[in-house]
Amino acid sequence: MIDRALLEILVCPQCKGALEYDPKAEELICKADRLAFPIREGIPVMLVDEARNLE
Repeated sequence: MIDRALLEILVCPQCKGALEYDPKAEELICKADRLAFPIREGIPVMLVDEARNLE
């Protein structure tokens, strides 16, 4: 689980848009850029190179 306060301040590093938390996949989703940023050991990895492209 990720801290709610952290979720409120995190934005997509590419477009600076809002992110949605997907607890099942442990990812932060940017719908605008269609990217999924992984959360590893409770820490969001906010690197575009580490993001997964959404189809």
